[in-house]
Amino acid sequence: MDLAADHRCTRQVGLNWLLHRAAQKLGAAIQEAAAGHGITARGQLVLTALASEEFRRTQLALGHALGLDKTTLTAELDRLERAGLIQRRPDPNDRRVRVPVITDRGRAVQAEVEKVHQEVERDFTAGLEPGQRHDLRVVLERLIGSDDRPGSGSCL
Repeated sequence: MDLAADHRCTRQVGLNWLLHRAAQKLGAAIQEAAAGHGITARGQLVLTALASEEFRRTQLALGHALGLDKTTLTAELDRLERAGLIQRRPDPNDRRVRVPVITDRGRAVQAEVEKVHQEVERDFTAGLEPGQRHDLRVVLERLIGSDDRPGSGSCL
């Protein structure tokens, strides 16, 4: 493989393509790691949100916080519930509304997958110096913003 030619190619494409390809590459590795534990990367996102919750959110509020539409979240919650990783309980304020709650088994799976995801990220950025890894994170955080506006997506 001609690395010089490959590098010239990446200089000719836009930032959107580069970010997309990096996200695809990392996402595929993350997805594979999650699948090894019987869940999806999106399932891990949901479990992480539920494991870190100090208070319980309705399905609608959870979907909003994670930037997931209602249909996508419902399908993911169905998978997690069938696997015994979450339960959906009636909201004490409105019994028509369901509140997803992580189970002990869900916490264990979430913690295991989180460890593997950290390893995947370390491997993904292994070619960078520690300062470059830090700078990459800072730049990406700046690009995506850190506001709490409705619809700004997940903080996970």
